Amino acid sequence: MKVVILCGGKGTRLGEVTGNAVPKPMALVGGDPILLHIMRSYARHGFKEFVLCAGHLSWSIKSYFLNYHAQRCDVTVRLGEQPVTHYHPHQLDGDDWTVTIAETGAETATAGRLRRIARHLTPGEPFMLTYGDGVSDVDLTALAAFHRAHGKLVTMTGVIPPGRFGELQLEGNQVVDWAEKPNVTDRFINGGFMVMNPEFLDRFIADKDDDVMLEREPLIEATAAGELMLYRHDGFWQCMDTARDWTYLNDLWSAGKAPWAVG
Repeated sequence: MKVVILCGGKGTRLGEVTGNAVPKPMALVGGDPILLHIMRSYARHGFKEFVLCAGHLSWSIKSYFLNYHAQRCDVTVRLGEQPVTHYHPHQLDGDDWTVTIAETGAETATAGRLRRIARHLTPGEPFMLTYGDGVSDVDLTALAAFHRAHGKLVTMTGVIPPGRFGELQLEGNQVVDWAEKPNVTDRFINGGFMVMNPEFLDRFIADKDDDVMLEREPLIEATAAGELMLYRHDGFWQCMDTARDWTYLNDLWSAGKAPWAVG
């Protein structure tokens, strides 16, 4: 099952951390981009094929992975007419992944980014989808199994964070309505970490414009069609919208108390 990560937004609210010189997923947590933390969470559960939906400052993501081993280990370079670069294997870590970095447009909204990477998906096979700015200790193996078991097109991981986010209204595990900015603060919201069948793109995204947000018409239409299910997660979840969030995640890492880095 491939993992699609939305990495193309500008993340302007995190500008004091990134200097607006790199996209939000490249902001460092514990010395590595938060994007790498997210990918390692999936890899620990055996999901090692990634499609990154790049957009704003996409070259910084490409450059990072093109130079991934050069940044991390000793390198021997033979110059001349037949140059060779050798990375010393004793220093290579366990990130044995396949990473596709797709150009999805600097101004494209999330639904458009997903439509543009459809060619990189495996026909008929569900895929994981998440955002490039949130970490969690969600059981991704159980999430995939839950999705395959219920037979609907979309599974969303629901979390209970502070009440500044819109909440989901449920009947059992089926999402039946959305509330953008409700007053109640003790119900589930979209925590990302979704699973989708490719048919979702055909039914709810294929005819949408580039400025459409995935979280608006496509998921609302899927809700109305009874195709959106919720996987409940009551463990750790934290997005990185602001410098305060970034500081919190780095403090957890420095203290050796990063829940997303285990399991």
